[in-house]
Amino acid sequence: MLIESCCMKKEIQQGITVKKSENFSEWYTQTIIKSELADYTAVSGSIVYRPRSYSIWESIQKEVDKRLKKLGVQNAYFPLFIPEKYLMKEEDHVEGFSPEVAWVTHAGNSKLDERLAIRPTSETIMYPSYAKWIRSWKDLPLKLNQWNNVVRWEFKHAVPFLRGREFLWNEGHTVFAKRKEAEKEMKDIIKLWDSFCSDYLALPSLVGQKSEKEKFAGAEYTWSTEFLMPNGKAIQGPDAHFDGKNFAKAFDINFLDENGDKQLPYQNTWAISTRMLGVMFAVHGDDKGLVIPPKIATEKIVIVPILFKNKSEDVLKFSKEIFKKLRKFSAVFDDRTEYSAGWKFNEWELKGIPIRIEIGPRDVEKKQVVLVRRDTGEKEFVNISKVSERVTQLLDRIQSDMFERARKLLDNSIVSVSNISDLKREVDSKKFGKANWCGNPSCEENIKGETGAKSLNSEFDGKVTGKCFACELESKFVTYFGKSY
Repeated sequence: MLIESCCMKKEIQQGITVKKSENFSEWYTQTIIKSELADYTAVSGSIVYRPRSYSIWESIQKEVDKRLKKLGVQNAYFPLFIPEKYLMKEEDHVEGFSPEVAWVTHAGNSKLDERLAIRPTSETIMYPSYAKWIRSWKDLPLKLNQWNNVVRWEFKHAVPFLRGREFLWNEGHTVFAKRKEAEKEMKDIIKLWDSFCSDYLALPSLVGQKSEKEKFAGAEYTWSTEFLMPNGKAIQGPDAHFDGKNFAKAFDINFLDENGDKQLPYQNTWAISTRMLGVMFAVHGDDKGLVIPPKIATEKIVIVPILFKNKSEDVLKFSKEIFKKLRKFSAVFDDRTEYSAGWKFNEWELKGIPIRIEIGPRDVEKKQVVLVRRDTGEKEFVNISKVSERVTQLLDRIQSDMFERARKLLDNSIVSVSNISDLKREVDSKKFGKANWCGNPSCEENIKGETGAKSLNSEFDGKVTGKCFACELESKFVTYFGKSY
């Protein structure tokens, strides 16, 4: 076999050196960097999205954008810079974001007459335009979305993809004449987020309504998806906010209805961000590195010919024929001769390619290939006449199995609790607590002080009975609690 001593050194350096279950933070950092997903920069909290991660983000954009267009949403783009007078127009909104805002104060050596905020979110730069464009009920609904970057400067600890000062996302900003139309879209959007994360990222979530304390600044209410991370913490995923008439009042957005009467419209905002890359990498990865769900994987299979002296020509020829058959799966053909087959196996496992195809001299003789699942490591021999069909079946199976494993992990991590002591015990054991809750902000503050956990969200149709688990008030919600990012 073609092996060089330098390859052995590279193989040792390449692999993950800690176990995910023993040191999740270090495992995550090594996996992100060594699999070539991201790199750090000179700006604290800002990362490089390397091609391997950015291509997955492009796939997310493509699929989500297709679904949004079916809902009648159009794409647009608004400026990165927001005049200070605009940002200050909605009191609750600016209070929620003011600690995170980065400001531009100078152009060259000249001080600006008015500070410009670098967008933490775009309500305040978009809605002055909405106020100009919307005049009549015939101008509604207005459904705009933009794919962009935002900057939020305040945080305690940066984690690549999960929490940073600059990240990528979409911003949906929609306007409706009637409340029921806006709330219908809220249902459509939260269903879109849940189905996309389940179907494509193989990630189950808790779907429900955020508490008054945790809702989006400026919204009447917020619906969210919440995900369980391997360290037992929760992290919020894509969400949707019913803003009611709050921003319409602040930005003087109004219209004449069918009777010629002046009305304020109802608005929604919603988003999915690159945070979901980090959630997906963290939940599915193992001690060897990444495990990428097939539907979202840029490269779904890798073909690795196993080369021996005097037999490599036949193996390479056979492998190229297989590669041509499987190009539709975005196949990678790894015919590098400066690395051993074992080293290449480790590299592609680290990068999470769903299926590896091994081809050696005996496989050429038998007209077969070896298929290896990344998620389980299971191997099977497949005749070349059936390889395309089997790869299709196996990709579907891997996708569904990955979701089921994640779903079982989430289900097994939810424990019903009846008092604060129970909740503290469960969250300290890296689980979520589920309880009947009053929803009172002061009660939530007390829960967090006693347990370190906060409310994640509340079930839409939870069966509420009796007193709040944490105080003597009547319960209003069935709520999930957990420590979170």
